[in-house]
Amino acid sequence: MEKNNPIPQTHRTMNRRSFLRLSGMLGLGVASAGVLPVSAEAVKFNRKTYKVSKTRLAMGTFVSMTIIHPSRDKAEEAMALAFDEVSRLTGLMSRFDQATGVAQLNREGYIRDLPPEVIEVVEKSLYCYQLSSGCFDISVKPVVDLFMQKFGDGKNTPPTNTELAHALTLIGSDKIELKGRNIRFKKPGMGITLDGIAKGYIVDKASKLLTGHKIENHLINAGGDIRTVGSKGDKKPWAVAVQDPKKKGHYPDVIRMTDGAIATSGNYEVYFDREKMFHHIVDP
Repeated sequence: MEKNNPIPQTHRTMNRRSFLRLSGMLGLGVASAGVLPVSAEAVKFNRKTYKVSKTRLAMGTFVSMTIIHPSRDKAEEAMALAFDEVSRLTGLMSRFDQATGVAQLNREGYIRDLPPEVIEVVEKSLYCYQLSSGCFDISVKPVVDLFMQKFGDGKNTPPTNTELAHALTLIGSDKIELKGRNIRFKKPGMGITLDGIAKGYIVDKASKLLTGHKIENHLINAGGDIRTVGSKGDKKPWAVAVQDPKKKGHYPDVIRMTDGAIATSGNYEVYFDREKMFHHIVDP
């Protein structure tokens, strides 16, 4: 949206998002539902435990996992399974992969027998829509698509008021009909994007898998969607720094957590236009 206006804004200097865009990874599995390796580390944390850390490209961002565990081998084995789960779930949620149920729903306006995981995320999304009085709305895809079209391929022209007004008529999760594992749009031209909720859901599922494999101390960070379990060692809580959006490299607050989750997003990094007036957060 334009700053101080209810519409979107994707442009900036070479950094995390620029690299991901050039890699074809921006968005929830744009080019690949796989998990691409970036970095790995396994070091002796103290006399009794190892610290195992890995960072990979997934879900259009960097996904980092850190495990504190007595067995390096068990930690690495469980982490590999967790990254596999990230890959599997990303493949279900992507709106870009035309083979997914989400993409089929967006094309045809109706789909039967969606995977249970997708249904769970949609159900949570509809609950959040009601809870937030419509502020969280997975049906914003028509507006997102409009801005991507207007600013894509080197173009730099905002949508007209008429174009935006038409796109807004297609928004509203109250127009999504969910029955069992079937979903139908009540209005032609509607579409959904799970980008605002799927990442956190996938992080939670990966954390649950680690816990199920007796990995009682771990942290997962997927581009600002963070889940912590246990401690980072010596019974100290995990430290999560919150960045100041107006001052790069400055962290005004540090949240210390054992078992918890936190997610952040801001209008200061990703833009549709070169002038950085239209950011990626849409106010429906």
